[in-house]
Amino acid sequence: MGKTKYMIVSGFLGAGKTTGMLAFLRSVNARYGSAAILANDLGADNIVDADFTAESEVTTDCVAGDCICYQHEALVDKLRRLAGRGADVVFSDIPGCGIGALEHVYLQLRENEGDEFELLPFTCVVDPERLKMLMPEPEELNLPSELRFLLDAQMAEADLIVLNKIDTIDAEQREKCLTLIRTLRPDTPLMAMSARTGEGVDAVTDYVMTHTSKAERRDIGYGSEAFIAAESRLSWYNRRVWFEQREDKSLDFNAVLGEVFERVRASLRAVGGNVPHLKIFASGVGRDYFKASLIGVDYPVEYDRRFENEYAALSVVVNARAAASAAQMGAAVDEAVEAAAEKYNLRARTFFLESFGMTDEGRSNGGRASRIS
Repeated sequence: MGKTKYMIVSGFLGAGKTTGMLAFLRSVNARYGSAAILANDLGADNIVDADFTAESEVTTDCVAGDCICYQHEALVDKLRRLAGRGADVVFSDIPGCGIGALEHVYLQLRENEGDEFELLPFTCVVDPERLKMLMPEPEELNLPSELRFLLDAQMAEADLIVLNKIDTIDAEQREKCLTLIRTLRPDTPLMAMSARTGEGVDAVTDYVMTHTSKAERRDIGYGSEAFIAAESRLSWYNRRVWFEQREDKSLDFNAVLGEVFERVRASLRAVGGNVPHLKIFASGVGRDYFKASLIGVDYPVEYDRRFENEYAALSVVVNARAAASAAQMGAAVDEAVEAAAEKYNLRARTFFLESFGMTDEGRSNGGRASRIS
């Protein structure tokens, strides 16, 4: 039995990692064999990407509670389980603020499980909008300047950089983005695609399936003052809420969830915060589902899919990665949920909630850290 191929997909918040992994999976399944997705998140549970990949009827699993950088045994166990379910190739992501997985995941796998896994190119997906942070004259994106470090470090870590979302820019803008990446990382292979439309996906898949990672240590500033400064500006928010119509009649939940987006946007603007990635997912009957995201308070909501049917009750997952304090992000979602419930005559019950700043004391070890003075 041959080795299971494994590839990490990194990239900044909102770069399109999940959509990209789904596109790679479909390309592999059509032409190479059987692929699976392993979703990863710092949160404990109730992650949009995990629900969405499951809804997409692909072979999937998840590692939650922390980055896979710090869960080697859990990662290996999940990879073995997916291989046991027939996966020849496994794609996994790391959180959108994450760096360091090349050393903490790839090098550990090579050293400890090298006979089981073949390491495909460590791939960084880049979004044209976020790339503006690294332009010679950076555009104002209402994001803390410290976050530029994370995007630059993610590209420095990569064996392959992929400019995604090329369907959202014209030819001149595409060339400007590619030129900047080549200038910043002249020795790193560079490709372009649109995970949403499929343009360029097969070419990227062909490349990663015929190459392997260099799997060599690189100094990307992991753990440095710049890294800590960047992480200190971010917070995580995950929530599952049950909406139920008080009069037991069906209504358009596309409007309800659109209201939540707009309320969060307004609340964060009011306090000078931003949300590099806000995602909402809800599953209806059959293959009817809602998935949408927001990559900043100044951007339009991106709808992957809206409901075709109306519902009387619905379970909704909200994930936010914010350039704001955990308290500000929590208050914004609280207000949005309450306002939407009142406007549409809904009961709103929360079944899961977690909110934390990236550098909050006690956040490590899943918030179970203790101290004796």
